[in-house]
Amino acid sequence: MEIAVLLKQVPATESSIEIADGDAAIKTDGINWVMNPYDEMAVEEALQIRTALGGSVTVMTLGPEKSVEALRTALAMGADTAVRIDPEGKTLDGLATANVLAGELKKGAFDLVIAGHRAVDDDNFQVGPAVAEFMGIPHVSMVIAEQIDDGKIRCTRTIEGGTLVLETALPALITTQRGLNEPRYASLPGIMKAKKKPIDTRPLSETGTEVGDPMVKTIALRLPPERKRGRVIDGDSAAAKAAALVKTLREEAKVI
Repeated sequence: MEIAVLLKQVPATESSIEIADGDAAIKTDGINWVMNPYDEMAVEEALQIRTALGGSVTVMTLGPEKSVEALRTALAMGADTAVRIDPEGKTLDGLATANVLAGELKKGAFDLVIAGHRAVDDDNFQVGPAVAEFMGIPHVSMVIAEQIDDGKIRCTRTIEGGTLVLETALPALITTQRGLNEPRYASLPGIMKAKKKPIDTRPLSETGTEVGDPMVKTIALRLPPERKRGRVIDGDSAAAKAAALVKTLREEAKVI
């Protein structure tokens, strides 16, 4: 079973985000960059499938030199090989990113492609399904369980209010959802081995995929407005506090 995992390096969710000059990007100084959490699940699922069925796991990203850190993390977890496509300073939207990744995947012979269902930085939800579309293979999104047998994959995916079981022939692409697995921590031996593993770096200009101007551009970023501090209602009893709360809601907040 030859498996490819698509991953992205994103700011850690606990990072303090500030908007850079120009209002169209964030300040990157001091940010802790990590592998996208949903992509961690994708790596873990690929490793579990490899253990059960054999084969190899290739991790792939389209990103700057810094994104090598995310690839090293995946290698330390147990991935076999890693590929980085260098955007050469170009800004690609989700559709262009998917087009480039699909072009590289077509050069291999992968039975299964796994990706996080979204990246926690832009919440685009686009790259995984678009990669499948460009490759001409079926895809199942928001997967919380899967089983591979006889050249087919059966997936349980989340839908509003429940779950849905779908089955499709391989090759196929699936995207991960919380509940699929619990990603392992990289062991110290794995980290040491990952440092020595080569990463296949390919410049965007040499991939053979035409990339034009992005169809989607970031015009401006705005931080959410600061919320007013909460107020503690004082009183000698629960009844007094309730009366004071009702009075405040009626006379000051004017919501009742």
